[in-house]
Amino acid sequence: MLNVKDLNFSYKKTPVLKDLSFKVEQGENLAIIGESGSGKSTLLKVLYGEYDLNFGNIHWKDIEVLGPKYNLIVGYEFMKYVAQEFDLMPFISVEENIGAFLSNFFPKEKKERTAELLEVVELTSFAKTKVKTLSGGQKQRVALARALAKQPEIILLDEPFSHIDNFKKQSLRRNIYKYLKDKNVTCIVATHDKDDVLGFADQLILLNNNTIEAYNTPQALYKNPNTPLIASFFGEFNVINNEIIYAHQLKVVDESKLKATVIRSYFKGNYYLVEADLDGENVFFINDQQFKKNEIIYLKIIE
Repeated sequence: MLNVKDLNFSYKKTPVLKDLSFKVEQGENLAIIGESGSGKSTLLKVLYGEYDLNFGNIHWKDIEVLGPKYNLIVGYEFMKYVAQEFDLMPFISVEENIGAFLSNFFPKEKKERTAELLEVVELTSFAKTKVKTLSGGQKQRVALARALAKQPEIILLDEPFSHIDNFKKQSLRRNIYKYLKDKNVTCIVATHDKDDVLGFADQLILLNNNTIEAYNTPQALYKNPNTPLIASFFGEFNVINNEIIYAHQLKVVDESKLKATVIRSYFKGNYYLVEADLDGENVFFINDQQFKKNEIIYLKIIE
């Protein structure tokens, strides 16, 4: 189990993380979300031991995670960190990068392990390709596979799918998270994209103003968003009569007290996201048909 207690960290005199406490069980997936500059990446680096804490402590099982004041080499064998900048070897092949830290004393096991990970990140056909010729998204997938090669107990992922195109993201997310669950690897992922974590995360932490604003399961936070910032992570929302209402909770009816004027309809595939003026405020709702600009409609809040 990862146990973080009263964590405080500053860059010189600027506070970045204040009074953070949380726990992550073995094999759990914890998502760290928040706006740009909220401290997501810094938190991962602190957990990895890249920086020294101002106050507090971090333990993985019975081992205290310490920073560079105490460790000549940053990091621990049981933990891997995949940053947004990929530390790959460009002039050797994909399979050589993945197998670089696996023992040559067991060539059969090394070959099998490399092949397994190539399949997980969907790069089997690129096994012999030199890394320098790959796209940014492909390099990110190599970095993920290489981090998993030595079977870490805990892995820290910083925007792990940010460079990967939409054609590959869906299946790759499922592959990676399934692999981590199957191998009982604890995962902490920092992201701004809800699709990276919804359906996969066991717990979710929202960072805001250098501290934890919300900490619960994704389901609980989605059903009871206490602040607009929490709601914004899950999608379009409105504040009507001081209540947070998601776009899908507004339904068009024949008549109601909520009279609105259509501004624009946005095509989203199997539905339209409609923007409308409601008493001088812009609101968004979902509808299966497009509305014309300036069309008058009536809305009802549903559960």
